[in-house]
Amino acid sequence: MKKALTRKELSSEIKKLQKAGKKVVFTNGCFDLLHIGHTSLFEKARSLGDVLIVAINSDKSLKGLKGPKRPLVGEKDRAKLLLALKAVDYVVVFGEQTPYELLKELKPDILVKGGDYKLSEIIGREFVKKVYRYPVVKGKSTTNLINTIVERYGKS
Repeated sequence: MKKALTRKELSSEIKKLQKAGKKVVFTNGCFDLLHIGHTSLFEKARSLGDVLIVAINSDKSLKGLKGPKRPLVGEKDRAKLLLALKAVDYVVVFGEQTPYELLKELKPDILVKGGDYKLSEIIGREFVKKVYRYPVVKGKSTTNLINTIVERYGKS
């Protein structure tokens, strides 16, 4: 059953899943404008286990990371879009700029990030059994999408 859960609800759900022998996979990000790079990552991540959790930055934390003009899509809409994807089982919104505290609390089995991160840069890796990095889809990023829109349609 696909759900957007609170931290507390998700923590309880993960414990139940792991007790039942399920392998829990986790990834996180802003996911402000979904693109093929994101969906490829989710599909690869989901193939590693039984359940995929996607943690998204809250609107406030995303603004802190990306600047005052972001997010383009609010956290509730981002969560709904993610839950519409076949690969995604659960979504949780976190308010910090990194998922460190969330990973410390949840302790999923596997953490998945894009290949643009060095292993030493992956926040919360000490709270999981395995970390996987997948190559990014070349030329596909939210920043590139925004730049293309601005170039084609100008600033208004």
